[in-house]
Amino acid sequence: MTDTVPAQTPIAVPTWRRPSALTVLAVLATLYTLYFARGFLLPIAFAILLDFLLSPAVRALVKLRIPQILAAALVVLSLVTITGFGVYQLAGPVQSWVAKAPESIETARKALTKLLRPFERVKKTAEQVESAASSPSTPKSPVVVIQGPSIISRVFGSTQRVLAALLEVVILLFFLLAAGDLFLRKLIKVLPHLPDKLKAIRIAREVEDSISTYLVTIAAVNIVEGLVFAGALALLGMPSPLLWGALVAAFEFIPYLGAISIVVILTVAGLGTYPGVGQALLVPGAFLLINTLQVNLISPHLVGHRLSLNPVAVFIGLAFWFWLWGIPGAFIGVPMLAAFKICCDHIEMLAPVGEFLGGKDEPAVP
Repeated sequence: MTDTVPAQTPIAVPTWRRPSALTVLAVLATLYTLYFARGFLLPIAFAILLDFLLSPAVRALVKLRIPQILAAALVVLSLVTITGFGVYQLAGPVQSWVAKAPESIETARKALTKLLRPFERVKKTAEQVESAASSPSTPKSPVVVIQGPSIISRVFGSTQRVLAALLEVVILLFFLLAAGDLFLRKLIKVLPHLPDKLKAIRIAREVEDSISTYLVTIAAVNIVEGLVFAGALALLGMPSPLLWGALVAAFEFIPYLGAISIVVILTVAGLGTYPGVGQALLVPGAFLLINTLQVNLISPHLVGHRLSLNPVAVFIGLAFWFWLWGIPGAFIGVPMLAAFKICCDHIEMLAPVGEFLGGKDEPAVP
């Protein structure tokens, strides 16, 4: 009589492990690519955002029976001309401030030293206590100072690379504006299923409409805020008010971090310009007043809930893109986060991510 050995049931391996590992590897590979290819990807990202910003102007010219290529050329040429004129007008004040920057910084340092003198006394007392408590026989380790590249060179790189990137942005922007909906039509053509085609159209239209409206509105608000702040500085007797107004208009594209940076810069500039601390603090105080009115009274009515994002997600997104691409990444962080949220809202698998990125839910109407 032969004994029959029962067949062993194979152990089922959870199916989530392999996809999870592949997902982690894909995310790491994406981050690696974004970081080391930032010199190639940054001009493309800026050109795409400018395409969203300027596409309505091109469409308006096309409605006037101007050819698409000619309309794109006119818009790009106008952008380059206005930007060049603004840079030329601000070149003199920038050179003046750069020339007297060491003296202004030293004056600001002396003023800050007077303000922080009580804290310095506490610090010296703590250092004396620590020195008395430590062993005098312990030899001090030599300190090795490694001098690396300056902050400006690390953030912006060399002048040649910056000019090359700007030229790449301008050329790519022209081709994007001249192409119009060409890439969307190509994408719809290669997608095999009709639901995928319709979903691609909805995502593309919503991203373009939301981002273009957001950029146009924010650009207009920031320019007006910069002009109002420049007028306030002119009343306060601050040199080169238009320079500081342009700086405010540019940094206001970065939520939270831009305003904090501007307050620090204006505080140092005010302390380096005015002899009295109270008069110097009027400069950042004027910005805080104007910015508070803009954030609480103007922007909510103009921007509305078109780009309603979670403030925590916005801050994390800004920190992520700043870590990844530096200051340029912080400028484009919010539009890229908004585009990613719109894509998540239309993709069932990523719907929870889109829900997390969204802003405060509106109360249900009874």
